[in-house]
Order: sequence, then C-alpha cells, then structure tokens
Amino acid sequence: LLHVIAKKGKGYLPAERNPSYFHGIGSFEIATGNGISLKKKPPTYTEVFGNTLVELARKNDRIVAVTAAMPEGTGLKAFSKAFPERFFDVGIAEQHAVTFAAGMATEGFRPVVAIYSTFLQRAYDQILHDVCLEQHPVVFAVDRGGIVGEDGPTHHGLFDFSYLRNFPNMVIMAPKDENELRHMLMTALEHPGPIAFRYPRGYGTGVSMGDEIRPLPIGNAEVLTRGADVLILAVGATVTPALEAGKRLEDQNISATVVNIRFVKPLDTELITRLAREIPFILTVEENVLQGGFGSAVLECLADAHITASRVVRLGISDAFVEHGSQQLLRSKHGIDTPAIVKAVKNMVD
Repeated sequence: LLHVIAKKGKGYLPAERNPSYFHGIGSFEIATGNGISLKKKPPTYTEVFGNTLVELARKNDRIVAVTAAMPEGTGLKAFSKAFPERFFDVGIAEQHAVTFAAGMATEGFRPVVAIYSTFLQRAYDQILHDVCLEQHPVVFAVDRGGIVGEDGPTHHGLFDFSYLRNFPNMVIMAPKDENELRHMLMTALEHPGPIAFRYPRGYGTGVSMGDEIRPLPIGNAEVLTRGADVLILAVGATVTPALEAGKRLEDQNISATVVNIRFVKPLDTELITRLAREIPFILTVEENVLQGGFGSAVLECLADAHITASRVVRLGISDAFVEHGSQQLLRSKHGIDTPAIVKAVKNMVD
C-alpha cells in the first residue's frame, strides 16, 4: 500500500505557506510570491458574490453558507471569518452539500450552496429529489458558469442551463453584470423555493454598484435598446457583447432590440412573444450548450405561441467539448463574442 499525501507548493516557500492562493495564480514575483497587477481591475464576480452575501447575512441570521472544499474559490472566505458558526465546508462531497442544505432549509435556515458549475453536475440527483421535489428554499450560487478558460474541458460550466432547466420548481437566473448579481442574490434569498443563479469566472464589467440591493421580479426580462430590424435575446455574460454588437450594427443601418433575458426559467414569455410578432428576425445568445439551453427554451416558447421559428438563429456552444484556452479566444472560436453576433445578424438580414 502506497499512501501519498500531497504537499501543495513543495519546494517553493511562498506556495507552501499559502497553497490556496497559489492554486490558481496569475503573474507574480518569484522572489516574494507577491502578485503583480498591471492595472486596476473591477472586482471579480466571485468577490462581489462573497461580499454581498456577508452584507445580507448581517441583516438575516438565518442565512448560512455551504461549500464543498472551495471556500476561497467560491468567495466564501470572508463569510467564514465573519460568521464561522454559519459556515459549513463539507469537503469534496457536492452531493452531501446539497442534501445537507436541504435539511437545513427544512429547519427555517436560508442555505446558500456555492459550487462551481462543473462540480454541481455531481449533485444532479440530490438537486432533483432532495431540493426540487420537496420545494426547499435552497439557493444555488453557480460559480464559473460558461467558458472558464485555461482550466480546460473538465472545468467549463457549459451545461447548467440545460441540466437545471428541466427540474420542476427550479428558478434559474444569470446576471448581465456584477451589480445585477447583487440583486439576484437578494432575489434568491427571498424566493420561497429552489433557485439558482449562475455567473462567470473573471472580472466584472466595471459598472457602478452604489444603488440599494433590491429583489428582482421573478421571470421579468429587461429591454436595453429598441430597434425594428432584429431582436437579440442575450443572457448573462453574453449581454455586454450583444450591446456592443448592437452599436456596431447601428453604424451599418441595422437597428436591434437587445434584451437582457435575466431569467432562463421562468422565461418572460409575454415579452418574447410580443416582440417576436413585431420584429422580423430573432437571435439568441448564450454561453451554454445549445441542446436544451436558453435558445431551446425560446424555441419552445415560440412554438407554444404558434409563432414560426424559421427566422430564429441560436448562438451558443455546439455539440462538442470546449478545449483549453483563454476566455477571449474560446468565445471567438465558438462564435459567441461581439463579431460573431454582428456576423450572425448581418447574415440573417441579408
């Protein structure tokens, strides 16, 4: 029997002292181990989530946080220090984390389960039977939703819209920016049933976050721009490139209505069908596989309303595993960035 115990960072003292920090490190000084920041950047989505949860937990002592061996990676380190008695790290056991949270929900707590999208897949059965079937108010903070980048095909969170959307009683959200993420967290904590919000890896868009945190009306989308030629329905991280595409299209005399869909489930069917009857072309954009994802939900919505789907184009991840690479490179390669949106719209209109 060979029993091997890993020593993270072995041979490099700064990494031995702080293995969690060096688990995923950017540029750093070799001599000191200190990180190098070339310019000031907005906070990451993970940081905004963690800080907002601490802020809301100060006002509600029923809020508890659960992680599966990822307190730093999911942004819960600050919560664990502020509320050690309300923080639970269950180890690498996502299935147990979900069922454990369901149990706490039965006793009046408001558990927030923060897990990477790719790892939440391991708890598929527990989400279905232990949370959704019983309608327990468990909040799923689904980190690393979408293209993750350099961690490779095992870490991309490209399936959560699809594997969560078919669960009865589940609500699914995705914020367009880090400020909307704050509002979605409050929305989730005030919702009386299972609810998930997914957000991407990386830095926010740099928007102001000074306004008061408020819950969003469940199932309501947000119209960002008005145009008569094409309807662009975007969700989560694809909203910003959709807006940029709308500006470029305007320079080419193509006007776009851009909608921040916000809720993948329930969809804002009233808004979508009304706009679909007014605007000749429809484009959906998502950072998720196309099979069973957001675009599929829109097609189902249009079919139920007896609106032809022949003028609908869906942008998303095709039926393939996404390889290793930067987020920018992969979004370009798989056709969900600003130039791809512009190209898709021009092809439709032409």
